[in-house]
Amino acid sequence: MAALARGRARAPGAISRPSCPSTAPLSPVPLCTGPSPFLQLATLSSFPLAAELIHRRRSRCGSVAGRRWGLPLPRPCSSAGTPWAVVVPVPSLPVSSQCKILRCNSEYVAATLNLRGSGRTAAYCNALRSYSHCTRKTARTCRGDLAFHSAVHGIEDLMIQNNCSKEGPTSPPRPRPPAPNHQGFESLDICDYEKSFLYKHGQPPSYQHCAAFGDPHIRTFHDDFHTCRVEGSWPLLDNDYLFVQATSAPVAKGANATVTSKLTIIFKNMKECIDQKVYQAEIGNLPAAFEDGSVNGGERPGGSSLAIRELSPGRHVEIRAQYIGTTIAVRQAGRQLSFSIRAAEEVARAFTEEQDLQLCVGGCPRSQRISRSECCARSRGAAEAARALCKEMLPVEDVYFQSCVFDVVTSGDANFTMAAHGALEDARVFLPDAEKLHIFQAGAGCPHASPSSLLLLLLLAASLWALQLHF
Repeated sequence: MAALARGRARAPGAISRPSCPSTAPLSPVPLCTGPSPFLQLATLSSFPLAAELIHRRRSRCGSVAGRRWGLPLPRPCSSAGTPWAVVVPVPSLPVSSQCKILRCNSEYVAATLNLRGSGRTAAYCNALRSYSHCTRKTARTCRGDLAFHSAVHGIEDLMIQNNCSKEGPTSPPRPRPPAPNHQGFESLDICDYEKSFLYKHGQPPSYQHCAAFGDPHIRTFHDDFHTCRVEGSWPLLDNDYLFVQATSAPVAKGANATVTSKLTIIFKNMKECIDQKVYQAEIGNLPAAFEDGSVNGGERPGGSSLAIRELSPGRHVEIRAQYIGTTIAVRQAGRQLSFSIRAAEEVARAFTEEQDLQLCVGGCPRSQRISRSECCARSRGAAEAARALCKEMLPVEDVYFQSCVFDVVTSGDANFTMAAHGALEDARVFLPDAEKLHIFQAGAGCPHASPSSLLLLLLLAASLWALQLHF
């Protein structure tokens, strides 16, 4: 009889029906889908609520209370006594790449994975409300997505079953684990130039300094120093990461002296770190934000690696671009703007042959250079007054002092002493080698007036005064 019973249970051609275990582990298994070309395998991460509802509402083997979605569930390919799990088939329909339902699903699964204790129900309702909120945010891009509509209906069922209200607290957002990185450092370190460089090369990066201030005077990355007569717009920098343009105009109508009246700085798009950002300053308008009103690099993971801050309202702004190891200072002194930069050497050199016109790299073109000693020949008295004024701010008679004297003489504006002083202070902070702070150029500035020259000037002035009294 036992043999007969076994024979009946395993008769040739008979289909072995799966048993109905009381507990079914939730894991994906292959399906007996038959010849239908419209079905494909799906994992529980695609339909977490469908699987949960099916598991909760299963009353007998093969019967499923999930038909409200109109999804016929095929039998699992399992022999009797083998644990099995319910898996939802998904029609092979095109899904918008913008639909974020899978992210909503995975966040819900993560939020409910380890719920324990007396507060489980409240936490579960919070997770369902978060799930519902996530689906609403992606509703517009998920039209026609079966996974999306299944999730929406499943949320409603589970909230009813668990007596969850639609309004209430939600689960706190779970921090996303960093993407696998096989290079040995976190992915966000890509937006920290110093860390990235140190990891790759085993040593910190080298830096270079450039400045443009006054009439204008250019200190290049190679520590050359030129005074320029440039008028109009000229590029200070033009490389793979930065574009900086200075616009010069006469300091006054009809004057030979020019000053930087406008600065445009473009931080070029860097996919991993920042959106493209544009900063623009003009005389009388030194903003503490980029053109779009933001103060950082945008919403990308490394957006905070570009930041702008105001050090002195209307007078001094600093922009830190950590992702390229660069710091920029923009100042306004009187009616002129100045620019200073500390840039990683690798960044400063990242340009092609077509980008050869950069005042920070090659200085002023020879045809645009001015001798600072020319001003003295025309006005020795004014030069001496300017020297005394500049000496108060710049005790060392280097190129910054010479530039100050030149600017005060040619413009008649004492505010130029602040421009030279600010440029020197930036150089003190930005220069990697303090010994290179002062640059001395023999014969480039206004020489001291000799005592005999001063006496001659006084005698001439006294003679002119006496003549005026006589007549």
